[in-house]
Amino acid sequence: MPSSSVVPVQVIPVIDLLRGQVVRGVRGERHAYRPIVSRLVDGSAPVDVARALRATAPPPSGREAVLYVADLDAIQGGPAQVSVLLDLLRAQPELVLWLDAGFAGPASVRALRPGLGAAAARVRPVYGSESLASGAALAELAADPGAILSLDSRLERPLDPSGSWQRPDLWPRTLIVMTLDRVGAGSGPDLGTFTRLRALAPDRAWIGAGGVRDAADLRASASAGADAWLVASALHDGTLHAD
Repeated sequence: MPSSSVVPVQVIPVIDLLRGQVVRGVRGERHAYRPIVSRLVDGSAPVDVARALRATAPPPSGREAVLYVADLDAIQGGPAQVSVLLDLLRAQPELVLWLDAGFAGPASVRALRPGLGAAAARVRPVYGSESLASGAALAELAADPGAILSLDSRLERPLDPSGSWQRPDLWPRTLIVMTLDRVGAGSGPDLGTFTRLRALAPDRAWIGAGGVRDAADLRASASAGADAWLVASALHDGTLHAD
C-alpha cells in the first residue's frame, strides 16, 4: 500500500524528456527509455505529467515549487527542447525548473536563455559532471548562486571529465548526488556515496537522486543529511505519497 506518512525531506519530482515526451528513466540506460506509463496520468504529454507529479508531491510550506527536468535530447548532443520547456513554464507560472540540458559550462546556459525569454528567470541550470567540459567551467559555477552541480556516477564510478568530484572548493551552493544505476531500479538510495560527498562540504544544500522507493527511504535520506531527493518512479508507481 502507498504510504501517506509525512516525509522528512522535500520531494522534487522529475521528468525525463525525450523527443517531446516524458519517458521512464531506468538505470541511466537512455537508449532503452520508453514513454512513461503512470498511475497518476494518462499518456506522456509533458505538461500533463508535470501537473500530476506536482499535485502528488507539493512543496513543503514556504518552499518554492520545483520540477527537475532532464532534457535527454540535449544531454545526448542534440538541441534543447525549448518549446517543451516553455510549455511547462507557461502552464505553471509559479514553477521553477531545475534543468539539466547537457550544459558543458555557463556559456551553454547563456546561449539557451534568449530562447526562453522572460521565463528564463525561472530556470536554474543543473551542470551534470558527466557533461561539464573542464575545470575552468567548474570554477565559474562557484560565483553563481543559481548554479547546481550534479555529481554523477554509474556503478560506483564517477562520470567526471572535468575533475569536479575532486574540487569541493569549487562546488556551488547546491549539489546533487546522482547515482544513475539506482534511477528507476527500485534498489534504494545510494546513501554511502551521498554521505561521503556531503562530508566534503556539509555547509551546502544537498539533494540526492535515484533509488527512493517509499517514505522509509526518505527518512533514511534525512538521517544522511539530505535536504531533498529527486523522485519519479515511486510517484508514478504509487509506492510513495509525498503529501
